[in-house]
Amino acid sequence: MEIEQSLIADIKAIIQSSKEAAIRAVDHERTLMYWRVGQRIFEEEQVGKDRAEYGLYLTQLIAEQLEPEFGSGFSKRQIELFRQFYRQFPIANTLYSQLSWSQYKLLIRLDSQDKRDFYIAETVKNNWTVRQLERQINSSLWERLLLSNDRKSVLAVARSEQNPSDAKEIIKDPMYLEFLGLKRESSYYEKDLEQAIITHLHDFLLELGNGFAFVARQKRLHIEGDEFFVDLVFYNRLLQCFVIIEIKTTKLSHQDIGQLQMYVNYYDRYEKRDFENPTIGILLCADKNNAVVKISLPENNKTIIASEYKLYLPSEKQLIDEMKKEIEKLQKDE
Repeated sequence: MEIEQSLIADIKAIIQSSKEAAIRAVDHERTLMYWRVGQRIFEEEQVGKDRAEYGLYLTQLIAEQLEPEFGSGFSKRQIELFRQFYRQFPIANTLYSQLSWSQYKLLIRLDSQDKRDFYIAETVKNNWTVRQLERQINSSLWERLLLSNDRKSVLAVARSEQNPSDAKEIIKDPMYLEFLGLKRESSYYEKDLEQAIITHLHDFLLELGNGFAFVARQKRLHIEGDEFFVDLVFYNRLLQCFVIIEIKTTKLSHQDIGQLQMYVNYYDRYEKRDFENPTIGILLCADKNNAVVKISLPENNKTIIASEYKLYLPSEKQLIDEMKKEIEKLQKDE
């Protein structure tokens, strides 16, 4: 009986795998079709490039001819998207079969090739869904990582051309936790925020970044008869180290930094193995004073990171304002 059940399970797995492969193949062929339509429109534009507004005339003409027969997928807006698709991805064999047309539509709207390359590499490497890619774009993952790293380094890590050499290359500040569903105007106990993170652990791991695995919650430490409890413990296989997260729902203090430093020291002395790198500590806080953080830590500190959390995604204006403030801070530090 067990053999028969195993046989049925294997057959079901084969069927499901084949269905998924067929769906991916169909979607990739559809993506190539849109690319070829965009290529053909672009070629025609070049023939008549001396005629003013010829491109707009073409897209309108094509939509009027195709939409009645093939549906809204060939509206004027979609036709313009096909043309833009070809112009941004002019080499067919550089298109990824792992990416769906819905994902390419998100990528087309990005304003730089470096940014597109980054999100493509991250999507392929992490097997992001359309929803996950959209969330990472909306939460400005590219810009957040760039604040503490150079452009080449961010791209190299995303493409797996190099492993991160510093935790700041993959850990974000701020972290956006809108998926927890907590209201922004409310205050929460640390245990409530911790429970919400555990409930939405998959999304939290996505926000943390590449290579993270969950290890423990409220990890008990015994130190000479005293007991301490670490909020969350993770392991990062890229950094090859433990990552301890302490949650603070109030403004960060130097005492909080000292407490986290003690936990990091404990893990380095009693948990870390010889082949592993020093433990990283993250203070996930509602608010922080960067000057206090900087003065409380050694100048060559690379193991303690303070990251603010936000319970909602930023508006475009908030993002621009935040980016300006962070760039000004970096310039003052140089």
